[in-house]
Amino acid sequence: MSLYTVRPISDRTAFTGNSIDSRFTVTWSQCTDLLYRELDLLDATDLVIECDVREQDLRLDGTLRANARAASPAVRLAFESNVGPLTYATDAFRRPTWRRGGMQEDWQHNVYAIAKSLEALRLVDRYGVTKRGEQYTGFKALPAGRAMPASHMTKSEAEATLTRWGDVGLTCGTWAERYKKARAATHPDRHAGDQTAWDQVEQAAAVLGMSR
Repeated sequence: MSLYTVRPISDRTAFTGNSIDSRFTVTWSQCTDLLYRELDLLDATDLVIECDVREQDLRLDGTLRANARAASPAVRLAFESNVGPLTYATDAFRRPTWRRGGMQEDWQHNVYAIAKSLEALRLVDRYGVTKRGEQYTGFKALPAGRAMPASHMTKSEAEATLTRWGDVGLTCGTWAERYKKARAATHPDRHAGDQTAWDQVEQAAAVLGMSR
């Protein structure tokens, strides 16, 4: 399993905004060890970890800058697997303020929660009830898990992208309205699962500070 790419959150529909103190005491290294083990067993590729950061919080290689701080505990993991594209999202946990050891960032606790969920789903197989990864069906998504590269768009290129896909003239409509229309126009369901245009719109929105 190769290293992950970090991206700003692209879809917030799964988050509740209600988090509780985590009981997890593992380190980030222990968390990623478990996550990679479970992903290896799924033949996973193209792992993307989306957390509540801005485009400018990311290095060009898709990793977080040292001083980056997520605005919320929300996390969304997406990857390709031997049962198809899968995506998991949660903001259920936060790091207790009194805890000194273990994972230091709220979002890391939710990555561990997802890793433990993957482990639990895999263990369903021990009783021989599932044969083709049926327990993962509810987490399949279109097409989740294709890494988006760090954006190199300029502001003018981002505006042009939203204008083109938002189908409005330069003199009418707010950028928020263009973004909304562009998201609808480029949704993978309308393009036979192709997420290329959708990714371009999301990158443009991130450059303009409107990413969801």
